[in-house]
Amino acid sequence: MLICIDVGNTNITIGFFDQDELISSYRMNTKVRRTSDEYGYMIKNFLDNANIHVEDVEGVIVSSVVPKVMHSFRNGIVKFIGIEPMIMGPGVKTGISVQLENPRSVGSDRIADAAGAFYEYGGPVLVVDFGTATTFDYIDAKGCFKAGVISVGIESGANALWGQTAQLPEVEIKKPRTVMARNTQTEMQAGIFYQFLGGFEKTVEAFRKEAGEDFKVIATGGLGRVICDYTDDIDVYDPNLIFKGLKSVYEKTREYERNREEKERLNQLQPENL
Repeated sequence: MLICIDVGNTNITIGFFDQDELISSYRMNTKVRRTSDEYGYMIKNFLDNANIHVEDVEGVIVSSVVPKVMHSFRNGIVKFIGIEPMIMGPGVKTGISVQLENPRSVGSDRIADAAGAFYEYGGPVLVVDFGTATTFDYIDAKGCFKAGVISVGIESGANALWGQTAQLPEVEIKKPRTVMARNTQTEMQAGIFYQFLGGFEKTVEAFRKEAGEDFKVIATGGLGRVICDYTDDIDVYDPNLIFKGLKSVYEKTREYERNREEKERLNQLQPENL
């Protein structure tokens, strides 16, 4: 049993794998001030809810873009699960070669998404994550992370709209029945929906023009559901992409560690066999 965890700016998502099957997933708010006991207790409750015994958990891998929570989060896992988690960062084997100007600036969640898309769907592939920010990441046929785009997330943009205008109400983010809106709520829904749909399609078009090769478009992130049914530019919408990527990273890193340990063991035995 493997636990895959993505610590994002807004939410923490947790997935439980039994062999190759994602059997359940959970989501909770990201809060910096939670203690290790709170984090550990919630993860333990999720395991109980999924009828998974702590003793059956083989490993835990965590991707995080929120460094401030990691001390408490890691301690909670160690205390309640009894396992030192593998943290996405230097030393892990992703199989993805990040070829940007500053590879260390790329969030571990984006690399995990890239790994998930490349090993699940092949390359070249454009990974679009509709999260707190909307990111577009291009991975070529060899698994090289060649380029990326970061834009305002759908919900973040909507929050700015009604958060900074006194008379505009908060509305549900969805496709309205018509763009010929005649009330404030529908006008806002139409503006949000078509602005982000058009921005998404124009960005994909620009990638197709400059990439010089055909590629798949794999979308993920909770807000991807808002537009995935209304565009032909998404080949696959995979809400579990981050979990698949984390699983592949965990397995590659463990395989590397086992090979290294075996090599060291053989080197230690070698003088005795001479």
